[in-house]
Formats: sequence, structure tokens, C-alpha cells
Amino acid sequence: MRKPVEQIEAATILFAGDSGDGSQTIGTQMTETTALIGNDVATLPDYPAEIRAPAGSLAGVSGFQLHFSSEQIHTPGDLCDVLVAMNPAALKVHLHKLKPNGILIVNIDNFARRNLRLAGYEEDPLESDALTKYQVFPVELTKLTRKSLEATDLTTREIDRCKNFFALGMILWLYNRPMEYTMKWIKAKFATKPQYIESNILALRAGNTYCEATEQFAVSYDVKPATFESGTYRNIEGNMATVLGLVAASHQSGLPLVYGSYPITPASDILHGLAQYRNFGVITMQMEDEIAAVGVAIGAAFSGALGVTGSSGPGLALKSEAINLAMIAELPLVVCNIQRAGPSTGMPTKTEQSDLLQMFYGRNGESPIPIVAASRPFDCFETVYEACRIAVKYRTPVIFLSDLYIGMGAEPWRIPKLSELPEIKPNFAVSADTTNGFEPYLRDPETLARPWAKPGTLGLEHRIGGLEKSDVTGHVSYDPDNHEKMVEIRAEKVARIANDIPPTEIFGVQEGEVLLLGWGGTFGALRTTAENYVAEGLPIGHVHLRHLNPLPNDLADILKRFRKILIPELNSGQLLQLIRATYLIDAIGLNKVQGQPFHVYELHAKIDEILKKIEHF
Repeated sequence: MRKPVEQIEAATILFAGDSGDGSQTIGTQMTETTALIGNDVATLPDYPAEIRAPAGSLAGVSGFQLHFSSEQIHTPGDLCDVLVAMNPAALKVHLHKLKPNGILIVNIDNFARRNLRLAGYEEDPLESDALTKYQVFPVELTKLTRKSLEATDLTTREIDRCKNFFALGMILWLYNRPMEYTMKWIKAKFATKPQYIESNILALRAGNTYCEATEQFAVSYDVKPATFESGTYRNIEGNMATVLGLVAASHQSGLPLVYGSYPITPASDILHGLAQYRNFGVITMQMEDEIAAVGVAIGAAFSGALGVTGSSGPGLALKSEAINLAMIAELPLVVCNIQRAGPSTGMPTKTEQSDLLQMFYGRNGESPIPIVAASRPFDCFETVYEACRIAVKYRTPVIFLSDLYIGMGAEPWRIPKLSELPEIKPNFAVSADTTNGFEPYLRDPETLARPWAKPGTLGLEHRIGGLEKSDVTGHVSYDPDNHEKMVEIRAEKVARIANDIPPTEIFGVQEGEVLLLGWGGTFGALRTTAENYVAEGLPIGHVHLRHLNPLPNDLADILKRFRKILIPELNSGQLLQLIRATYLIDAIGLNKVQGQPFHVYELHAKIDEILKKIEHF
């Protein structure tokens, strides 16, 4: 008889093992399957910077966490319901993330003395009382995989590489997920190697059958589909949403897209993704260094294309001089910064929000540049599209901020219709005044944008470069008064972008005790926290900023409505510093610089502390 199925609202699963154990692969397949059957889902890949760290070492542990639900969710979960640990190191690194009474599945074939020693265990935790507060399911994953594939012609090493699909088969059974989607992916992935198709599907089925047949697992769980707004959905990672946002902006504006880049984690996926859209007029150029990458994007912008470049913090440091050139030349350029933990090379595969002040001030001279930040994976589409719109309309470089947590995380995304996207009109200069000649700095009275003139257009010859230009005529100028005037005009042009920003959304109460103010990848934790307090009837609000420079016109009024402003950031307090300086308010910071996102319980602890102080006062 089939074992009983228990209905639950949500679950969080963490796959962990050596970087070669396939945790990212099976985590992605579990995510795809879960999204396709209709659950809301959020993910957090977490892997070492080394391509292949020493096997069995703590530094080599690779993890993939996913949270899925029948309700709307915003984070990949705090503590996990299930931890699949392929070796002692994975157990050591991630055990603290498992809930009390959570399900712990361990591959006991890897718990040999040597692996225990590498993980820092003096004794086998499976034979002590260290795991008594969890539901422990010891499974001979390696032996069972070998047994299920003994009829194949694969070597033992090749067979052992299939054990991740045995583990996936177990989890698919545990949460009543179908195997068909994964089987389809396996067939496509190994289309030229049919022996791997057979072996991985056999391992997948064997893991599924094992759970049904063994007495270890008495019950499975089911999470009903979530309710979504009507439309066509796909599961999407943040970097791919960025790719599609750039392609959509190119299509809507009629401008060819030229993307100049140099490989760097975690931004490289944008280069790889855009390279697949050549048939949409996209040109991708992998250059010899970061400076050349931004250079080709500026050249493309000068020639009348949508010039885009992308990198992470270290690459942005190298691009800063050229970005300043685009600023003073007043050319439309989009600069994508997918942030990671720094400084310097830092922790390339960990997340952080520590480049904000670099984006504001990391250039010489008075160099104001608009900055927009995505809040979650699917929001990358709209936010980078907005960056393109601003760049073209206001003739300025625009910085688009994402981070590793957003860029490599995934969630369901409703695919918009082209008719729903804002207009992007290049409005190229087409003719020159026959009396005065072409005036390259004669500005639009609304936006202060100067004309965008394609080189080679008759009568539109003008000077370009980093030297200061005379107002209106564009001649090189060293006049002190003119320089001050041009600095003020460029600053005012950026300030006027605030007129395009829609009214700021306040989630929760419109005025009250505490306002959670955030930006970037902290959205999920902040929104979940605010939802929890609002459900309890407490006066908490949440504002998440997309436009960071300029800030929204209505933000000052919103801040005045709350007694305390809490700004959680994955840095040492960078937005906090800007908000304090701009609005002269004593905002409170909650800062975390560990390469990991916020947990909801961390935010709860801080808000509870603030509320107690308010009550005491």
C-alpha cells in the first residue's frame, strides 16, 4: 500500500556535498520541477570559489537551498526542513541550518575515518548523541547507486557520479514531485552520451523506489500549487532576467545592443546569456580586460547603439575612469554591477551590498550618475530596463546594481507583454541649424539632455572627449564660470530623473513606529519580516528603494511619518550614511558582512529591541 501523504504549506531543503557531488545540479532540477507544478519558489546557491576544492574539506562544501510554498514567499528560507549531507564536511558546515526535528539524510558511505578527520570531527556524529534532536536517515547512497547501476557498462567512478540523482529521487518522493521533468532534462543534457541518460535515470528511479520500499520513511509530504496572477510564467535566475531586460530594451528602442565584458563571478552569466541572442541584433564582446570592455560599450553608445558593460566590484574599480568619460561626454551607457563580497578579490562566490558608495563616489571630480537597484531575481528585468530608459532619455551613464544573491537566485516570473513596457525613444539629432550650425550642448528644456548625434551624419560634426566643453557650442573650454555651470547642469540633469519616479510604495502601515528601509537583495527578508509584524497588528512599514540616485521626491515625507527608521544592509552602513546625510535623521543600522543574506529571525530580534525601547521611553 502507498504510504500516507501529509499536506503542508511550505518546505525548505538544502542539498550539500563536495563541489563535485552535483548539489547545484539536483538543486536546480528540484527548483525547476517545483516551479513547473505551480509552487512559489526561491533559491540560494552557495558554492566555493575554487573550481574543485580538496575533496572532503570544509572549504570545498557546495550547497543549494530552496524554499517552496503554496503561498507567496520572498526568501529561500531561514532554517531548513531537510538537509541532504553527502559527506561529514557538508554536515559540519550546514547542520546549524536544520530545524529541530528536521530531516537529516546522510550518505553514510562517506563517513569513513579520513573524511571525518578532514571535517574536524573527533568522533562519528552518527554514533554519538550530537544528532539526537533531528530525524536522522542514514542511507548507503554510494552502495545503493552502484547496486542500481551494476548492469550498466559504466566504470565505478562514472557510477558514483550518479549518486546525486539517487538523492534527488529520494527528495522527489518525499515531497511528491514528479520525475518526468528531470528525466526530460537528463535526456537533453546527455543527448550525445546515451549511456549517461540511462544511468542517471536509473539512479533517479532507484532513489524514488527506495523511499517507497524502505521502512525508514513512513510518510511523504505534499505542497499544493500557489495562486499566481494570471499570465505565462517561467522560472528565472536574476542574471537571466537581466539578459532579457537588456534584450527587451534593445528591441523597444530599436537600438542594437553592444555588450562589452570581461569574465568575472558573478556577472559572467550575463555575457553568456546575451551571446545566445545574436538573432535579436545583440553583439557580445569578451574583451582582454575591464577597461577595454567599458571602452567598446562607450564607443557603441557614441555610434548610436545601446552600449552596455557588466562586471562586479573589482571590475568597476577598473572601469571608473572610462565611466567618468561617458558621464562628461553625456552618452547613454548602462553599467551592470553584480556585487560580491569584497574588498579586492574578497569572496567571489558570496553576496554583499558593499559597492554602493563606490558607485556614488568612486570617480574623480563632480560626477553624479543615476543608480538603480534590483530587489529580487525577476525584478532584474524591470530594473535594468529602467536603467536603459533613463540612459537613453537623459543621455547619461546609469549604474544597475544587483548582487550574487539576486543574480544567481531563482523564482517564478510572469513574462510581460511588450505593450506593458515603457517607451524608450532615442530621438537622434537629424539636422543642424543652418544659421548657427550644430549645437551639441543645446539641451532639452525638460530633461537637460543634450542631442544624441550619430557620427557621420551630415552637419552634425562635434567634439567629443573628456575635456570640459563650453555650454551649447561644445567647444573645449577652460573658463572657470563655464566649468561651474556645466557641473551644475550635469547634477541638475540627474536630479530631474526623480520626476520620473512613481510614488513610493509603503507596505504595511503608512505611518507608525518602525519603518524598514532597504535596497537590493535584502527585499525578501525585509518584506517577510514586515508581513509577520503586520499580521500581528503591529505598526511596522516597509519601503524598498529601486532608485538610489536620485532618491524619490516623496521619501522625505515618508521618513517623517515613522518614529524610527531601520536600515538593514549587507555592508557596514552605506545607505544608512546617505540617508542620515541627506535627510538629517537618526536612522538605525543593522549590518551584516558575512557573505550571507539576512535571516528573518535576525530582523525580528532587532525590531523587537527597538519596540521595547520605544515602549520604555
